[in-house]
Amino acid sequence: MKEKDKKDNFKIPEDALEKIKSQSELDDFFSDLYKQAVEGMLKAELDDHLGYEKHQTRESPGDNSRNGFSKKTLKTNIGDIPLDVPRDRESSFDPVIVPKHQRMSSRIEQAIITLYSRGMSTRDIEATVKEIYGIELSEGSVSNITNTIVENIKEWQQRPLEDVYFVVWMDGIVIKIRHNGKVQGKTIYLVIGLRKDGLKEVLGMWISENESASFWMSVLTDLKARGLKDILIACTDNLTGIRQAIQAVFPQTISQLCVVHQIRNSARFVVWKERKEFLADLKLVYGAINKEVAYDALQEFEKKWGSKYGYAIKSWKDNWEALTEYFDFPMEIRKIIYTTNAIESLNSSIRKYTKTKTVFPDDQSAMKAVYLAFNNIQQKWTMPIRSWGIIINQFIIKFEDRCQI
Repeated sequence: MKEKDKKDNFKIPEDALEKIKSQSELDDFFSDLYKQAVEGMLKAELDDHLGYEKHQTRESPGDNSRNGFSKKTLKTNIGDIPLDVPRDRESSFDPVIVPKHQRMSSRIEQAIITLYSRGMSTRDIEATVKEIYGIELSEGSVSNITNTIVENIKEWQQRPLEDVYFVVWMDGIVIKIRHNGKVQGKTIYLVIGLRKDGLKEVLGMWISENESASFWMSVLTDLKARGLKDILIACTDNLTGIRQAIQAVFPQTISQLCVVHQIRNSARFVVWKERKEFLADLKLVYGAINKEVAYDALQEFEKKWGSKYGYAIKSWKDNWEALTEYFDFPMEIRKIIYTTNAIESLNSSIRKYTKTKTVFPDDQSAMKAVYLAFNNIQQKWTMPIRSWGIIINQFIIKFEDRCQI
């Protein structure tokens, strides 16, 4: 019989339902039903664990056997349910339906984790759970439940990666964290990879007070140890030491600095009344049809604005090669590599989830919140980037065997 048919054929006896005259009696009925069902499954689990059912003869007198019951109260969405949990003499029975030391149903725990991932404070979660389920929670209980995420993060951070990512974007998000009694800003660095199927994927996250070539080398070495063999293009802001680290770990990778960041940094030096004209002239540089035309435009730009805003122009000249790598690619690829917008958009979405927590008590709490936030966001990354059919063929022409298609 199909599983669906079994569900459809199950009915609560009419005479049992006829005895229910009030909402409280209905609640008690479902509590008793839940208790019987869970206890029945626990007994079946113990039968399977021991290898024989109750009242059956053991194969050997020395075999493990039943040893009565222990009491446990399980918090569920229909209230507190007292359970008799069967035991064995060797204490080797570890039930799946209600694991040892678990005092709350997985449904409520998942609800708490979901609320936490949506940016709710522990106090708000406590109040919400009490309102919906009638269950009293302490702030410590919420923290203990969300701490189960820490193991998920460790597993996720160590998972194998693909051999090659066509584009990798790297950037960080600053989070306020309490440390030694003081609040300080720490950066959680994120790396997004563009896979062969055109989908984006967060590859990992790392927390640090400072960025350096040594730090970025450790990040890239971590990615390499997890199976990543090649990055075709790396898009970054002008983060300290990042280009040196990329060159050291992935020497074939093309490093493209974020042009949008560069434009913003340049505009910081310009007085407000001249900014519009300054940016219009600058667009002739980064919006040129090729690198040669762009460089000629930069020369003209310097003649006009160099005496006033020499420092802004010097930054373009000093980083010219890394800023203009995108000119070597067709327009479809240019659009996705000239900016770190992919990761900036992720950071902006993460802030929407974490804005209710102005200060995190420690690094672990911040990492939990960011991990849960981008996990929610990643669920929407179900479609390849626009024009992927065209883009992948352009990558194959440019990089040939390195694409590993």
